Amino acid sequence: MRILVVNAGSSSLKLSVLGPADEILADLAIDPWDGGPGHAGLRQFLRGQPGLAAAGHRVVHGGSRLTTATVIDDQVIAAIAGLTGLAPLHQPRALAAIAAARAALPALPQVACFDTAFHAALPPAAARYALPADWTGRFGLRRYGFHGLSHAYASRRCAQLLGAQATRRVVTCHLGAGSSLAAVHHGASVDTTMGFTPLEGLVMATRCGNLDPGLLTWLLQHGGLSLDEVSRGIQHAAGLAGLAALPDGSGDMRQVRAAADAGSATARLAIDVHTHRLRQQIAAMAAAMNGLDTLVFTGGIGEHQPQVRAEAAAGLGFLGVAIDPARNNAAASGDTEISAASAKVRTLAITAREDIEIARQVRATLGMA
Repeated sequence: MRILVVNAGSSSLKLSVLGPADEILADLAIDPWDGGPGHAGLRQFLRGQPGLAAAGHRVVHGGSRLTTATVIDDQVIAAIAGLTGLAPLHQPRALAAIAAARAALPALPQVACFDTAFHAALPPAAARYALPADWTGRFGLRRYGFHGLSHAYASRRCAQLLGAQATRRVVTCHLGAGSSLAAVHHGASVDTTMGFTPLEGLVMATRCGNLDPGLLTWLLQHGGLSLDEVSRGIQHAAGLAGLAALPDGSGDMRQVRAAADAGSATARLAIDVHTHRLRQQIAAMAAAMNGLDTLVFTGGIGEHQPQVRAEAAAGLGFLGVAIDPARNNAAASGDTEISAASAKVRTLAITAREDIEIARQVRATLGMA
């Protein structure tokens, strides 16, 4: 029952081996990772793990076809590759990690677990864009949503901690370099902030989030920018990085907050815009469920930056959200409730464990559960 979990990011690779109780038996982080399947440390780790039952791979985009965890074969690999245009930073890295694992462990069953799968059954009102019908039909345009493995784990962990009654209507906030929210109603995603690509939604480290599409067409038609310049700008130079305009171009919230504390007006503006959008979209997720029972923060920022949690909660009192400052500041690690005693809505900080969710899906797919 040892499951190898392979999580390929846009610039890093994390591997872990989970035992029957989801305990971590071995792990490896390659950061930065050049995206090559022949990395010596990767090969050595893969070949040095005894007793593996299966492997699970995080894949960002499954499109409309791959909507559940799926045993990997050549057809699945081709389908993943065919979605590269929708997630160009992530799909090639996932494919490289799959190639490395298959080469090192050719007899091991391997399963692809998709970040989009958790949102595959979004209600049509939440999934559909208001675009010409022939475009939607020809290109399969819809809101896919992302970070599904994290949202699925956080909502399930929330139910374990608080019970089903307190978690009928949950908003999960995955906040990191890439960020998204999900409205989880009785365990199912009914709305989310990311859409056709991981650009939609919240302000992120270098991604713009929600944007008037007319602004983009204006830049192309009248601003003198090329399509490549616009694409690079909204993905790699926007978000916190674009707003804060730090000398090193960083969009890391820790550096932005340090600059704001040191008196930078642009860094302060970046935090204020981030907070405004976060509050706004938490409220939108609550509206999709006709209310809110529990608010969950997870991901690198959501887990480790109490100021972000406090600033978000400060504008959500009308929903019943209130957090206890001492509990919030003490929630440095682990799964912790940070609600104020009088709050109508429970608020939690939960450690992101995509590895546990991947291992769960692998066991279910292969009948090991």
